[in-house]
Amino acid sequence: MLLEVLVINNNRKSTPNNQDKTPINDKIRAKEVRVIGQDGEQLGILSRNDALAFAEKANLDLVCVAPTATPPVCRIMDYGKYRYEMQRKNREAKKNQKVVTLKEIRLSPTIDTHDFETKLRNGIKFLDKGDKLKVSIRFRGRAIAHTEVGRSVMERYAAGCEEVATLEGSIKMDGRSMFMILAPKKV
Repeated sequence: MLLEVLVINNNRKSTPNNQDKTPINDKIRAKEVRVIGQDGEQLGILSRNDALAFAEKANLDLVCVAPTATPPVCRIMDYGKYRYEMQRKNREAKKNQKVVTLKEIRLSPTIDTHDFETKLRNGIKFLDKGDKLKVSIRFRGRAIAHTEVGRSVMERYAAGCEEVATLEGSIKMDGRSMFMILAPKKV
């Protein structure tokens, strides 16, 4: 009796060849394409085979830069250089993005002076780093009847942070919680 064994190797790494799915050379499916030369001049609408012949004659690639256009726009260029430029642009864009995180500090309506000062110092540290700060008070039991006490604690906290932060909106109630959001001042 003969048994057939099928071995599947899932550990193989795929080659990073054309990861961005940009159609190039023979991968372009359109019959006709609008071709831009390597110097940026318009070569007009050509058949895919003619455009490939132009690219091969120049020893370059035919890269589809706008596949959704009708007809698709292709450019004669060095694909490796194009891919490198696109990766560099993406890295620059990622580097210039500022990620703002929201930190939270919880207070209580009956917070002690020393605890308040410690939480204020921690909040100022967060704001100095450029993070937004959510300050919240949770009212437990019958403390909900005295929201004015919580509001005065919040106003005192906002006054302590006014050198480094601005209050976004106003102090709001949400169920049994009172909160405010402080944003760092622009320098």
